[in-house]
Amino acid sequence: MTHNIVLVGMPASGKTTIGTLLAEKLDGYSLYDTDSIIEKTQGMTINEIFEKFSEDYFRKLEYDTIKMVCTGKNRIISIGGGSFENPDNRATLLKFGKVFYLKSDLDILYYRISQDSTRPLLQRENPRQILENMLKKREENYKRAHFTVDTSSLSEDEIVRFIINETNSAS
Repeated sequence: MTHNIVLVGMPASGKTTIGTLLAEKLDGYSLYDTDSIIEKTQGMTINEIFEKFSEDYFRKLEYDTIKMVCTGKNRIISIGGGSFENPDNRATLLKFGKVFYLKSDLDILYYRISQDSTRPLLQRENPRQILENMLKKREENYKRAHFTVDTSSLSEDEIVRFIINETNSAS
């Protein structure tokens, strides 16, 4: 297996969790979380980057980071929820990896987000409605992934097994 594995989906869809588990199970694979890479290289949180600079500035950092991580092999790449909206990001990710959309029901996403007080979405008025609108807007692009994994009724191990099996059969 020599493909990069790319995880896309809404905030709280399990990208980082599943990415971490995949990295533990697959010899020679490492996890690259683009948001974490950006925060580390910039020395500030995503929210701080938005506030201090702009969303456009962040999106440029995101694009550069995605291009950089896609150049390697045997990488598990977890991207920010909005990254797949950018056509250039999408094309790069689809070209250099097998892209898996981690699809979750709105109620599950909202529950997970509500359990994490650090989520920026919770600082806004009517977060559930914002999440629903975000999902409607992004769903069309998420469906362009090579594979959709409906995580609503699957365990973490089942999701990991599915991704490994599909990646092996795509080799």
